[in-house]
Amino acid sequence: MVMVEVAVFLLTFAAMELVAAVEHRWAMHGFAWSWHRSHHQPHAGRFERNDRFPFVFAGLAIVLFLLGTNVPALALLVPVAAGITAYGAAYFLVHDVYIHGRLGGRHLPRVAVLDRLGAAHELHHRFNEAPYGMLVPVVPSRVRVRADEGRRIDLSSRRRTTDDHAERPVGPGGQSDR
Repeated sequence: MVMVEVAVFLLTFAAMELVAAVEHRWAMHGFAWSWHRSHHQPHAGRFERNDRFPFVFAGLAIVLFLLGTNVPALALLVPVAAGITAYGAAYFLVHDVYIHGRLGGRHLPRVAVLDRLGAAHELHHRFNEAPYGMLVPVVPSRVRVRADEGRRIDLSSRRRTTDDHAERPVGPGGQSDR
């Protein structure tokens, strides 16, 4: 049974990249733009409205943990919840700490693979479109072409400024946030 639980955990962790990309594209850049907009704009302070999203996924994981530990027939929900939680932790460490330098992450040593993830994420911020995934971002060729026509991506400072947002984000339906 342990092998099944490990497989479910790993499958859930991997599937969360697709779930996160779909949720980012159609929820965050759709009906939940009022929360996510804060992540695409310079802001003062440590927190932004976008920081509410992890609580949504954590709430789901908590419910799954409770069901899986209290209903024997639903025991496989425990490794599902653990996979969701592990993905959330990885996302937080890569996205918030390493890429955006929150919680003192600006002083971490450079890691080439994480810098590549950061460069893909910077394209998302610059053009407000794909890639929407974080740990396995898929950068469409049209975005690569636009990026090649623009400025070089430099993540050496790992902090967001107004200069990092050359093209201001456009919300759902194409409306500008200016």
